[in-house]
Amino acid sequence: MTFNTIALELVPPNVERGAEQAIDDARKVLQLSAQAGIAGRIGHVMMPGLIAEEDDRPVEMKPKLDVLDFWSIIKPELPGLSGLCTQVTAFMDEQSLRRRLDELLRAGIEGVVFVGVPRTMADGEGSGVAPTDALSIYRELVANRGVILIPTREGEAGRFGFKCDRGATFAQTQLLYSDAITEFLAEFAKNSDHRPEILLSFGFVPKIENRVGFINWLIQDPGNAAVADEQEFVKTLANSEPAQKRKLMVDLYKRVIDGVADLGYPLSIHLEATYGISAPAFETFAEMLDYWSPTS
Repeated sequence: MTFNTIALELVPPNVERGAEQAIDDARKVLQLSAQAGIAGRIGHVMMPGLIAEEDDRPVEMKPKLDVLDFWSIIKPELPGLSGLCTQVTAFMDEQSLRRRLDELLRAGIEGVVFVGVPRTMADGEGSGVAPTDALSIYRELVANRGVILIPTREGEAGRFGFKCDRGATFAQTQLLYSDAITEFLAEFAKNSDHRPEILLSFGFVPKIENRVGFINWLIQDPGNAAVADEQEFVKTLANSEPAQKRKLMVDLYKRVIDGVADLGYPLSIHLEATYGISAPAFETFAEMLDYWSPTS
């Protein structure tokens, strides 16, 4: 099964704001979608299951609503939308993780992206199930098994191939601020018969990024020149006036779509407003989707 969908990321709110914030966010999605002319076009909500990360995280990590609780609150507010989520596997044993996945599926979550340890830890660390093991262990339980794809990361082609061998059916890219994904997927297509669905991720960059630097932190990979270029692009976006910002993002979107559309991968679009959904973000997303949409 492929999604062929537009997925909007919604982060579960802090526990202190709880259900009230969750409902406000869901209603804001409907309002902004209508204002931007894309009412009814978003097919999924992507809900990240977050864990505590490095101490240098620019935005303080406060306790969040659990994905299951969040989904149960917003689902009635967003009729017709389905759920996707990320699930950290590395700190749960096999039995506990199976129970968790079963709960997610019974709640109507259609796809789960298996995520490992924070980048302060090495792959394979953690007392629980490694994401690559989860792909095969829960093959019969979870029909749509996702992984994270970072096209600028060294050795990613081998890593991605191994994940596909283990049973990945789709991949969600890291936020894309260059067209590096096009060369990556073209090369991968030459060397592998795997064609998992690719959720191409695009994130709106507001002016506040200049002061906070959260997106810069999210995509960092010290010593990687390709990522340094992406970070410069993020800085340019943050400094640009709305019309120019939108043009830059739409131009990037066009380059990516034109580069991957004919490679044989099923495609979906994942949209993220890292600092919170807003009218300018939805206006940008609408213009991108006018160029190409997996649902049209």
